[in-house]
Formats: sequence, C-alpha cells, structure tokens
Amino acid sequence: MQGCRVAASERAGGQYNDSGDRLGPPRRQSSLAEGRLCVSRSVETKSPFRHLADNRTIAPMARKVIIDCDPGIDDAIALTMALFDPRLEVLAVTATAGTVDADQATTNVQGLIQQLDPPKYPRIGVASPCEGAAVSNDIVLHGSDGLAGCNYEPSDRQHRHLSEKIISELLRQHPNQVSLICLGPLTNVARAFQREPGLESLVDRLVVSGGAVACPGNISPVAEMNMYFDPTAARSVIESATTKSLVPLDVTDQVEFSIELIENLPSKQTRAGQLLHKLLLFAFRSYVQNLGRETISLYDPVALLGFLEPELFTWEDMAIDIETRGELTRGQTVCDARRHREWSLNAEVARSIDTTAAVNQIVRGLRFAGQCT
Repeated sequence: MQGCRVAASERAGGQYNDSGDRLGPPRRQSSLAEGRLCVSRSVETKSPFRHLADNRTIAPMARKVIIDCDPGIDDAIALTMALFDPRLEVLAVTATAGTVDADQATTNVQGLIQQLDPPKYPRIGVASPCEGAAVSNDIVLHGSDGLAGCNYEPSDRQHRHLSEKIISELLRQHPNQVSLICLGPLTNVARAFQREPGLESLVDRLVVSGGAVACPGNISPVAEMNMYFDPTAARSVIESATTKSLVPLDVTDQVEFSIELIENLPSKQTRAGQLLHKLLLFAFRSYVQNLGRETISLYDPVALLGFLEPELFTWEDMAIDIETRGELTRGQTVCDARRHREWSLNAEVARSIDTTAAVNQIVRGLRFAGQCT
C-alpha cells in the first residue's frame, strides 16, 4: 500500500506533481472544451491535504459526518473523496434506496468500502424498502447494479443495523458534533427524525444533494430525482428544525466534465484508480448513448463540496417546500419567492458555484485517494 505523501508547504496556487509538490507559479493549460472546465488549471485555494502525513491518520480537527447515499456512480465518486479527506471523520455510510433498490444499495456500500479499504472503516447502515417510492430510471446511466457492473457480492448482514438506527445512535452519541451529508433520497433521515422526536436538534449541519429550484428537473419536467423518489421524506426533512444546506440541480448541473477527466484520475494500479476508471468510462459511454452528451455531470461530488468548500458557492436563504401529491408535480421543489413572502425561510440554498475551482477540488480529492490506496 502506498503512503499518502503531500507537500509540507501550503498549496495556495501553482502547478503540482502527483505527490503534491509545488513546481512553479500558476499557469493556465488548455481547456477541456470550449466554454467548459480545465481540470489541470491551477486554483488558488489551500490544499486540504497538506497536513496529512500518512494514509492511516485522521486530521486532528476532522469533522464527524454520516454519509447517506444510494450508490450510484456519482455517489461512489463522492464516497471515494470523502473516505480519504483528512477534514472528515466518516463515522458511518448509510445506504438508502434510490438509484438502486434497498438490497443493492446496501451491497454497493459494503462493496465500495471493502474495495477502497479506507484508513478507518465506517459503520455501514442497511437500507430498507421505501413504500410508495417512485421507480428510478437511472439504471440506464449507472448500469444494472448501479455501479457500472462492479457486481459486488452481498456480504453477511447479520450484525448490521438499519440506516436510520445508526443515524439516531451516532447523533445521540455525539450531540451537535455530527453532520449529515445526504446524497440520495431522504428516507433514512426522515425515519430517524420520526423515530426520535427532537433528534434533529442534535445535528450539526445537514447538507442535501437534490432539488430543482429554478431549473427543469432530471426525472420529470419539474422534479429532481432524490426529491421525486420519496417526496414525503424530503418534505419532512425540509420542514425540520435542523440547519439545512441544499445543493440543487441548478448548481450541480453547471459543473461538467469531459473525457479528459480520465487522464487526471489516479493510476489504475491503485484501488481507487481501478474503481474510478471503471465507473467514469462507463458514465461517459452511457451519457453519449442515452443522452447524446459528451460531457457528464457528477452531482454528488459537487454537493459534497457544499460541505467541504462552501466558499466556492454563493448561498441564499430561501423558503422552500416539496410537493408530495401532484399528478404532474410530484417531488417539485417549490420556493416562495414572492415580494411579500408568506413562508418562513427554512434552508440555505446554493445558487451558483465557481465551476473551475470545483472541478479542480474534485480532481485533487480523487488523486489524493489514489495516493492513499
């Protein structure tokens, strides 16, 4: 296993080699595509990885998080970033149905963690079916197993706990210290809050990947997939008293990646690199074949940046709700933007993003994961 070597000095700009050493001043490279993003362009931000000396260490000030996800290619990319980021202490990865069904989601979470073999193994939460859930059409973009045909074998779940139970236990164990990063439908969080009234007051911060505030949806004309899948849960969480940050489709869809991303991934000789190459090559092919697009979106890694790098975004306090019953509007994110607003402000919503910086931070995170594996 390779160690995680990083530059001792602050990476505040300039060019870096694969080990993180600074080579020179900032210099612009050729762009990925006209009007799009350049993953090799330097970004004047401090590297979050400069304090990590080896791959079995968690930074002293790491923030405790639970990652709730429905893997999903973009979930797997975000999970790869998070498990090796020294700013995070991932206490648990809780599976939820969404892109794939509950059993497959649990299998995917277990398989990803076993393949990546992170410095500290998180607890794994088992997903349970969601009554009345919508049928996802994401299989065409993610593969029959949700992960481009990784086809992980189900492992023993005899001693595993349901996702909502793990969320409840960890919030009680670490009151006001644990943040929830929700990359899939909000079923587990809603169940945890319903299971223990007042639990939401123990959450440090809740970041949600989802919603379409002022843009078309991606699963219906008006709805984003995570809200559409379980709108009742989404509404329950949005209405809860916890501090919420929403990173909607309006922002995540702004960040596009071209095929040149593959050249910037970790070596396929690393565990992370092997996984990333498989997932992303499949994603590029499926976007071309099914959407006619040569670029891909990675919603969940961008949403993860909403927690890790909030300064890359502009945020606005908004009054939002989720439609639960509409025949044509199920899962729609509704905002009270009237001049004389009647709804209360209840969420911080990302409205724009520094796309170049976002791409660079995602690539750096993935390359660092490669150095650790």
